[in-house]
Amino acid sequence: MDDTMKQFQEGLVEVEIEAENFLLARHQLVENDRLRNSNREALTALRKRARTTKTSIPSPFESIMREIESRPLVKEVCGTCGNHDAKENSWLMFPGTDIFAAIPFHAAHTILEKDQTLLDFEAKKLQSFIKEKSFWISEKGVLADRISPGVLRSLVTLTDQPKDEDHKANF
Repeated sequence: MDDTMKQFQEGLVEVEIEAENFLLARHQLVENDRLRNSNREALTALRKRARTTKTSIPSPFESIMREIESRPLVKEVCGTCGNHDAKENSWLMFPGTDIFAAIPFHAAHTILEKDQTLLDFEAKKLQSFIKEKSFWISEKGVLADRISPGVLRSLVTLTDQPKDEDHKANF
C-alpha cells in the first residue's frame, strides 16, 4: 500500500474511533437523563409528602430576621423537610441495586439532592464532550454535509485485492 492510502486508512480509523466515542457519550447522556428524571420525581414526591416546595421554606436568614426577638438567633430550617418530622422513615432504593431500605426522611432527601447535583454536573460534562467530538468530526469533513452519501457508500465498499500480473496488464 502506498503512503497516501496508508494515511487515508489511518484517518478513517481515527474518525471511526472518535465517532464511536461520540455515540457512547450520547448513549451515556440518555441514561444520565433517565436517572436525573427519576431522581427529580423522587424529590418531588418527598416534597409533596412534607407539603413543601423548592421555594416554600424561607432561608435561615429570613427566618432569623423575622423571628429575631421571639426565638434563638440561629435556627436551621431544611428546605425540603420544613416542619415535617425529619426522623420519620422513608423507603429508598439504592442506585444500581434492588435493595430497599427504610432511612430517615431527612437523610433520604439529602442523598437524593446530592445525587441530583452530581447527575447535573455529569450531564453538563457529557454535553460539552459531545459538542467537542461532533465539532471535531465535522472539522474532519466526515459529516454528510461535507461529503456526499454516494462517496461515503463507495468508501465503505472498498476492498483490498492482491496485485497480480494480469491485473497490472489491464492498466
